[in-house]
Amino acid sequence: MGAEPAVPTPSDHATIVAQLGREPRGRWWVEVRCSFDYPQVIGTPPLLDGAVPFPTLYWLTCPWLVGGVSATESGGDVASWAGRLAADPALAERMRRADERYREHRAAASPFGDDPCPDVGIAGQRDSLATKCLHAHVATALAGIDDPVGAELLATLGRSCPDGRCVALTCLREETP
Repeated sequence: MGAEPAVPTPSDHATIVAQLGREPRGRWWVEVRCSFDYPQVIGTPPLLDGAVPFPTLYWLTCPWLVGGVSATESGGDVASWAGRLAADPALAERMRRADERYREHRAAASPFGDDPCPDVGIAGQRDSLATKCLHAHVATALAGIDDPVGAELLATLGRSCPDGRCVALTCLREETP
């Protein structure tokens, strides 16, 4: 986080709506783009519509990664990560640092310069070593925070789809009235 995020282009908006299958909530910006220049992670301010606290700063939108992460979650990786973080002090410390950086990024994105959701970190978890949503960890890693869960999932899945499939999503979206 640093400079004011750029306003999304109409093309970005069409892509995000197609990727999510719905309008995104509140204000948002493209935080990370894939190798095909499509939005991959969006950022959302920690206060929706100026007043509703929202702890999810980084949101994974890439359909290819969402599908891959969903498959790992279905395969039991959430519990597996919880066990690994509990058993490995070095990994746990790395996760604590990632959670701390996430909270710093969220505070920097706040219009008031503080974190309106100080009690929760990545994926809305109170315990930085708890795991709930691996998608949030992947989005966090793509956004440049050294999240060990997200980093390992990206090492396994890859950082981008092999075929630029979002072009089909945006073409279909633009042709629909």
